[in-house]
Amino acid sequence: MAEGEILVFDRGAVRQHRERAARLGTAEFLFEEAAQRLYERLDDIKRGFARILVLGTRYGVLARNLRSRAGVELVVEVDDALGFLRRSEPGPCVLAEAEALPFAATAFDLVLSPLALHWTNDLPGALLQLRRCLKPDGLILASVLGGETLDALRQAFLEAELAEERGVSPRVSPMADGRDVAGLLQRAGFALPVVDSDRISATYESALALMAELRAMGETNALRERRRVFTRRGTLLRAAELYRALAGAADGRVAASFEIVTMTAWAPHESQPKPLRPGSATARLADALGSVERPAGDKARP
Repeated sequence: MAEGEILVFDRGAVRQHRERAARLGTAEFLFEEAAQRLYERLDDIKRGFARILVLGTRYGVLARNLRSRAGVELVVEVDDALGFLRRSEPGPCVLAEAEALPFAATAFDLVLSPLALHWTNDLPGALLQLRRCLKPDGLILASVLGGETLDALRQAFLEAELAEERGVSPRVSPMADGRDVAGLLQRAGFALPVVDSDRISATYESALALMAELRAMGETNALRERRRVFTRRGTLLRAAELYRALAGAADGRVAASFEIVTMTAWAPHESQPKPLRPGSATARLADALGSVERPAGDKARP
């Protein structure tokens, strides 16, 4: 760990969790949905991409669709879990983390990353590397879990630990806010950043079933400051009870909500639109709106 480096996540634990998820292969709906949504956005972009990097392959669904797309010459898959790479279709695969990508500058026209960056300790650094490996006017489409993901589960565990153990421990990871992500894209040197968010909802038999699903996804607690002991039975049962009160559905099941933050941005190129120089406007906003322009501080008369 370098001096001044901030490490929020235990990367060893993240890899272990994801390798387990690769072995199980029973909880891919969220990642497949996120991958499909990114793929569909390409239909709105009127240009082709020949060389593509997929960061976060899981079971290779996104790469498989991309290889059948007209004009695509190369799709390289990257994942930090060998188990996922082994389950992907034959093709160029690289075992690597987002913070240490082994690619030359301007190697790709397009980067796609469905739900693979939210376990990154140095997200600004990872985005900088992704921008570097894009050709000028290359595109990044990436999604991460947002800050409102599983907010009810976070609250249920907080209240349960306070009641059962008279204290709390970190359980749910800090996640991205859309405004913060837009700033990080600009900081990494991307142009024309656009960030939006959406929600994916699912229902489960109980909070315990939701927790089992998260484990199968490889999305359980990997914070460096997490408590390294098993959760007390009383705390777990109280959290499940509280969660039902917070997110219970009419049919007796419980709901879970995942916020998906999607970022779209371009590697800089001289052909891209540039903001106008201040004072260079040739028309007045007041004329366009059909209103009367008043000096700042003046009040409109009744």
